[in-house]
Amino acid sequence: MTVRRNVTPWASAALVLTALLATSCAGGKGNDSRPEVRTSSAAPHGYVEGARETAEQQSRLLLNDPGSGGSRVLDLVTGEVHETASVKGAVRLGTDGRFGYLHASGGTRVLDSGAWMVDHGDHVHYYSAAIRDMGELPAGGRAQVRSDAAVTAVTDEGGRTVLYDRTRLERGRLASPRTLPGTYTGAVVPYEEHLLAFADQGGTAELVVLDREGERVAAPDVECEEPRGDAVTRRGVILGCADGALLVRAQNGAFAAEEIPYGKAVPARERATSFRQRPGSDTLTAPAGDEAVWVLEVTERAWTRVDTGPVVAANTAGEGSPLLVLETDGSLHGYDIATGKRTARTEPLLTGGKRTGADGSAPVVEVDRSRAYVNDPEGKRVFEIDYNDGLRLARSFDLDIKPVLMVETGR
Repeated sequence: MTVRRNVTPWASAALVLTALLATSCAGGKGNDSRPEVRTSSAAPHGYVEGARETAEQQSRLLLNDPGSGGSRVLDLVTGEVHETASVKGAVRLGTDGRFGYLHASGGTRVLDSGAWMVDHGDHVHYYSAAIRDMGELPAGGRAQVRSDAAVTAVTDEGGRTVLYDRTRLERGRLASPRTLPGTYTGAVVPYEEHLLAFADQGGTAELVVLDREGERVAAPDVECEEPRGDAVTRRGVILGCADGALLVRAQNGAFAAEEIPYGKAVPARERATSFRQRPGSDTLTAPAGDEAVWVLEVTERAWTRVDTGPVVAANTAGEGSPLLVLETDGSLHGYDIATGKRTARTEPLLTGGKRTGADGSAPVVEVDRSRAYVNDPEGKRVFEIDYNDGLRLARSFDLDIKPVLMVETGR
């Protein structure tokens, strides 16, 4: 990974408009003591057609059993379980915070969990709506889906990317995608009214910034060897590379790319190639081989390797919370990130000795602001863990399917 020039100017009237809208959403009164004028027909602030705004987060778990095809939505507020579209043979399940993307060889099924949040910086709106089967995208098991508030980018295994209008998706339509020119390495990531992508330049991956039509508008002159893994944080977008990561930010009318190297040579099998986080958090986790976990503190621009023992899955809420590691003994372990010492451990959660499926799928650890969730496929259960109380088992949910694949929405 080399950075030859960190900043490339670009201009976008859309960013000015975004700033104006954000200011308006924040209240807009300032020092003006005049009462706000409302008409009887004016929609309330934050109104979303067809959705109910709530005072608290509406967390839900999307679950799938690739063998039977059964899919369920577990409402974590009410404890109710809802049946949704049957999808057999799914190999991955991703989410953008609202929609779930079940990737199978024949296509990608889109499920609307009916729970999401809108973060306006100084305040947050929480919404709930009906659970919906949205239909199928013509993208197979290796497709990568990334979204922001305006577009959903779907990149197939050949590097071709199509964009779906997010507002249409929210209204239940998968119609009229736009195909971007060219092909790219890895996922195309929507960010700050633009798209971040790696273009293949003679065998090396060069970071490029595209507008929403797919035209190149900036090239920070950054190369990344073997790009794999990405995550959006409040500090910018993290992109994994062979010798560490790139942090890409929009700053003062320019895109800046900054190296966050490991600081030493890391064998290929121990590199961070996929990241897990609490949504919005600036603390990321990734497996560091079979018996350790990388923690990337984006604010500090620092990697920490925590030697844990045999790892099945890991995650953290960040901000002083423990590193949560599901290990091959079937227990969830808590570690102090600064010292690397284990601070807590649950009783075994997973049923039986099998920790991974025939397709390589494994249980995961999903984290929100107060709880962690661990799926037990063989036991047909999901566990809720209070990670702020010594990994106390708060609740368990019995299911009628094997929850092999799991993601949390509404965060």
